[in-house]
Amino acid sequence: MGRAFEYRKASKMARWDKMAKTFSRIGKDIALAVKAGGSDPEANPALRRCIQNAKGANMPKDNVERAIKKASGADAEHYEEITYEGYGQGGVAFFIECTTNNPTRTVANVRAVFNKFDGNLGKNGELAFIFDRKGIFTIEKSQIKQNWDDFEMEMIDSGAEEIDIDAEEVMITTAFEDFGSLSHKLDELGIEAKSAELQRIPNITKEISEEQFKINMKMLERFEEDDDVQNVYHNMEITDEMMKAL
Repeated sequence: MGRAFEYRKASKMARWDKMAKTFSRIGKDIALAVKAGGSDPEANPALRRCIQNAKGANMPKDNVERAIKKASGADAEHYEEITYEGYGQGGVAFFIECTTNNPTRTVANVRAVFNKFDGNLGKNGELAFIFDRKGIFTIEKSQIKQNWDDFEMEMIDSGAEEIDIDAEEVMITTAFEDFGSLSHKLDELGIEAKSAELQRIPNITKEISEEQFKINMKMLERFEEDDDVQNVYHNMEITDEMMKAL
């Protein structure tokens, strides 16, 4: 299996299990997409991707339309994207992506979480080299109508680096710069991705003790409870035994 697939599988927890948190996250993505490219999904690939992700998360269509309308209005809330980097237990790197209308509040909250779990908030840019920016497409197997070998070749020609498959889904990983190309190819084939996201995958992992792992996972959960936090990435090396111990 590919690196992105294993990382996602190992890290999967209750991250977006809370429906309200998921919808809030997607709503902010929609607001940013509308601000950058307008409210027409046909002319705005970023917004089209948000709508795909909303469908994958079972976000009601009415909610999506309300979010687009709100983001298009004169009184639309102003959000900005901010990232933070720091260390957890055992020297584990944490990369945190936020979307906020109050950066002062956000940095205070992020710093408080690091402090609570004896971590350290670092300087922006010092940990970026640990993570590769990748495009991650998740597709239901039932969406693929053509011969598998032909599909795989078309994906590779469009920039796929890894293609992983399990019982129900196919996950395709691309380089950051090939994200648009592969998205366009899926559109051509009439395939609607369950989700299409840009993620940060660690290229170096850190071995830690089971106790350090438990503390880091509590810190991870605390970050993800914050409404301003969109995504949290780390480079913990997680074993099956650690996951069973949670």
